[in-house]
Amino acid sequence: MAKQQDYNYTFYGTKTHATEVIGFVEHILKTNERQEQRAKKRTPICIWGTHGIGKTQIVEQIAKKNNYEWRYIAPAQFEEMGDLIGMPMIEDGKMIFKAPEWVPTEEGKGILLIDDVNRADDRILRGIMQLLQNFELVSWKLPKGWDIILTANPDGGDYSVTPMDDAMLTRMMHITMEFDPKDWALWAEENEIDSRGINFVLTYPEIAIGDRTTPRTLVQFFETIKDFKNLHEHVEMIKLLADATIDENAVTSFISFINQNLEDLITPEDIIEANNFEKRVYEPIKAVVCKEPFRMDIMATICTRLLNHLRVKTEILNMDQIQNIQKFIKLDYMPNDLRMTFLQDLVACENQSVKMVMADPQVSIMLLEKM
Repeated sequence: MAKQQDYNYTFYGTKTHATEVIGFVEHILKTNERQEQRAKKRTPICIWGTHGIGKTQIVEQIAKKNNYEWRYIAPAQFEEMGDLIGMPMIEDGKMIFKAPEWVPTEEGKGILLIDDVNRADDRILRGIMQLLQNFELVSWKLPKGWDIILTANPDGGDYSVTPMDDAMLTRMMHITMEFDPKDWALWAEENEIDSRGINFVLTYPEIAIGDRTTPRTLVQFFETIKDFKNLHEHVEMIKLLADATIDENAVTSFISFINQNLEDLITPEDIIEANNFEKRVYEPIKAVVCKEPFRMDIMATICTRLLNHLRVKTEILNMDQIQNIQKFIKLDYMPNDLRMTFLQDLVACENQSVKMVMADPQVSIMLLEKM
């Protein structure tokens, strides 16, 4: 069977990661609001990408963050035009259309998500094209303040999609979302995904995009092993569960991850709460990464986990915890490039305790030297 890399997929717009997709969409939503205030039409947005990378969740996240009302449709489920425009009925001797139940009726701010738009039948797609142009159909119109966001899978591969012609494509602005392990890891931290799963994806990011292996199926798999306190004791069941959800190469990588004891990587909490930094942090990390060759991937995973923990957990740290982070930054075996990247990302972190971390003279000098 052909694999994803064997196809010449057709995408539209810049290929970028989730954080930039969110920034792009939020910018267009603000622009659309200004356009409507000037009696001009809003512009729909289409987010392209392969399956299972979180396109729909991104739109939900934007709606929740900005307090938007929300409606969701999957036009692949529409069998008749009536599912889109509504059903005819007689009123006062005239035939009118009653709008579908999912159509919003109150003014926004709101988002209508048309999910997997190009999996719809061609007739439905042509009907949607008119909605994109005028934000209304023969039977109903979107209330003031509502935006349209679409998601789509690419042409040119094994996806069962209906091609969109230029007349439809030019009614939208486009961006393509690609998987980024750091963005995913931050989302996973916020959503309390099994920490061993986060470590696995950060250590083996190349396995996260396959035919059956996607961020979505990985999360499904990680949820099934969450109750296993010791993965070594359940390897056979874990392999069955992995085979049920992800590709063979990802299964092999995860079993290797267990066999190398990488499930037991030090956690952000271990670093921050250590009462004996040398014994609890310095030596355990050194034992894992200071090998031939140096395990840069594992060191980077530990850095990313700590950074994301500080982004998600915004409580003020005490002085002992701050000193532990300072000691972590100054680990003598941490590669300098990785240290500098960690420092730059840390400065951008909104955790109020970061300023106190930077108060350490050596840490400040490190950052200044990079700048």
